[in-house]
Amino acid sequence: MTGEHRRARRGVESGLRTAAVWATVSALASQRQGELGRPLRVLDLGGGTGGLAVPLAQAGHEVIVVDPSPDALASLRRRAAEAGVGDVLRSTQGDAEDLRGILRARVDLVTLHGALEVVDDPRTTLRRISEIVVPGGHLSLVTAQRLAAVLARALAGQFAQARAALDGRDGRYGPGDPLPRRFDKSYVEALVTHAGFTVVDSHGVRLFSDLVPSVYLESDSERAALVALEQSVATHPEFGILGQIGSALHVVARRHN
Repeated sequence: MTGEHRRARRGVESGLRTAAVWATVSALASQRQGELGRPLRVLDLGGGTGGLAVPLAQAGHEVIVVDPSPDALASLRRRAAEAGVGDVLRSTQGDAEDLRGILRARVDLVTLHGALEVVDDPRTTLRRISEIVVPGGHLSLVTAQRLAAVLARALAGQFAQARAALDGRDGRYGPGDPLPRRFDKSYVEALVTHAGFTVVDSHGVRLFSDLVPSVYLESDSERAALVALEQSVATHPEFGILGQIGSALHVVARRHN
């Protein structure tokens, strides 16, 4: 089996970029389902091709994906059909400003993964999300961190770009940076709190995955070992500061009652 085929078969629970986040989200969803005595109503905002939404639907939750890209939603529908959840996973084109018109009821969980760094106004986006989450419901937010870009640029010998990312307001390393912004942990937590949530957990993810050369990840056993390391470091009590150099920050927050 080629490396490409092996990658295609990996799921959200074993992917280098997704395993640690999925472990947290799936545990939260399972816990809340037990507390509520029913599956969750989940909104995956900016959920794209369904990498998170499909596994949540397979776990029995009621999921709707809202995304501005028609191409991504077409891929999502194909993936959902192949996974056997095409009849229970809803999807529609839109963004945070459209949520009140799209949703039939408020939701128990919103996942916003890899989108806050590209929306027009992060503060407004989080406020719109807060409006459609039930009291006691949760937000799972994954977004790009500034210090990871600083470290990556420095290790690549791009010292001016590293300094630009460190000092710049938006954490960008220059005109060629593909992201509109990156965040510091304290700023993200302040945004989430201002929107009406209480931060339950906040830690860095992908501390090593985006830095380790691919030559060290050619076998399934090597990749599995790195996934296990990422999962352990993400929640290790002694690595809170180190987490700030993870490529992404994962914040779990609870809506005020």
